[in-house]
Amino acid sequence: MRIVVALGGNALGKTPKEQLKLVKKTAKPIVDLIEKGNEVIIAHGNGPQVGMINLAMEIASKTEAKTPEMPFPECGAMSQGYIGYHLQNAIREELLNRNIDKEIATVITQVIVDKNDPAFENPTKPIGAFYSKEEAEKLAKEKGYIVKEDAGRGWRRVVPSPLPIDVAEKEIVRTLVESGHIVITVGGGGVPVVKEGNKLIGVPAVIDKDFASEKIAEILDADYLIILTAVEKVAINFGKPNQKELDKLTVEQAQKYIEEGHFAPGSMLPKVKAAIKFAQSKEGRKALITALEKAADGIEGRTGTLVVK
Repeated sequence: MRIVVALGGNALGKTPKEQLKLVKKTAKPIVDLIEKGNEVIIAHGNGPQVGMINLAMEIASKTEAKTPEMPFPECGAMSQGYIGYHLQNAIREELLNRNIDKEIATVITQVIVDKNDPAFENPTKPIGAFYSKEEAEKLAKEKGYIVKEDAGRGWRRVVPSPLPIDVAEKEIVRTLVESGHIVITVGGGGVPVVKEGNKLIGVPAVIDKDFASEKIAEILDADYLIILTAVEKVAINFGKPNQKELDKLTVEQAQKYIEEGHFAPGSMLPKVKAAIKFAQSKEGRKALITALEKAADGIEGRTGTLVVK
């Protein structure tokens, strides 16, 4: 099977040291899927990483060295390279440990968005560090950031989150996959770009990695989209006494639960929406939402939440 695996933030960590440690664990369930003969394409988020890079470049620009300020799209590209470097080395090591002869590479990916996407009028995507309300308000005043409270965990900077239309490097990714190689692509949702004639111009935004993963899964005609998260199954009435975990969801059921408000924006909601979009894009396609270490079990029907047309 051809599988696109969308890694959640819990697979990567928030600092280089933490990430380097976590990707070793992340590599094992991914290589489990490869070892079973599947073609695997890997996508991932970059919220903490791109925020960290952006903040570091801002601070550096104010030192005596006067390092040039780095635009946000370039910070996104940096995060793709940095995360991809760690991931591909960890997966390569795990492949060699199991005597699996496969190559892996990261493709710095640009994802095309519509410059008229309404998301540009309403920034919602949290990036970078968590702040207290007072710290966040100070940053907003000093730097012109838009800040919002993030699911009870603190305040964060938010940027627009437009929907992906296409992937600029799709044919390169396709060629690598069809040649039997493992590809890390649309990292952090890809660098958001708009088309102007023959030019691709980066925009300060973050594409949700679940939607970007769904887009590349459609483009590559994948059989499965696996969206990995911190929980084993999707639940309705989450965190309440009547919480109920779901083994299987039809597109119709999933849409009904969305309308009833069961899934938190910025958390489970984009995952379920991306799963719906992929499941209904073509007959036979399936999406699975589960925890990283349960991915192989989920494919075999033993756990996770399966989303089908």
